[in-house]
Amino acid sequence: MTMRGWSYGYVGPAELRCLVRPDGEGQSMRSPADFVEWVLARTVEELAEPFTFVVDQAGLLRLAPRRSEHVVCAGGEAVLGAGEISFREELGRWAVDEVSNQSTGYCPDVSSWSAVAEALDQAGIVRPSGFTHEVVFRRCPTCRQLNIVREDDFVCVFCDEVLPGEWNVDQSGRQAVGGLPSGSRARVPPTTGATHDDLDS
Repeated sequence: MTMRGWSYGYVGPAELRCLVRPDGEGQSMRSPADFVEWVLARTVEELAEPFTFVVDQAGLLRLAPRRSEHVVCAGGEAVLGAGEISFREELGRWAVDEVSNQSTGYCPDVSSWSAVAEALDQAGIVRPSGFTHEVVFRRCPTCRQLNIVREDDFVCVFCDEVLPGEWNVDQSGRQAVGGLPSGSRARVPPTTGATHDDLDS
């Protein structure tokens, strides 16, 4: 059984979903050969910046230029993971340089690493044991604004309400996929409310 964890629905601005076009999604990495072909076609300038990535519902890594929207990279679909990633070549192999779950379009939990790790392994990319930069997303239960938690300070920056310890951005749009990461469990969805997705990173 895979350990992919959760599927995350899109929670970003509706106008960005309108940018999704047929065949406009990110390049899928089904094998090491796919990744090598893709990365060798990138310029030095492109490789100097992180790329947008998602892990689609089939567990495949999809890559697109950094300024691409995650929802476009995903073809408008739910994802198992999303963020930004950069690569370096070392000893004749390609490896992850930095990787994060920074995506305010999907706001994946840090536990999404299990799906990201599987996708990187399938693409034959040497990887770290976890995100090199973790982003902790929480929605305030009182004002409903989206927060990025910094330095373990679980307090809403908009209304000073205490934020929950567990991921709660969009429970109604998140579904279990395959085996759940250790310690994960189903949770009761919160009430719906306004979305605030344009936070400073």
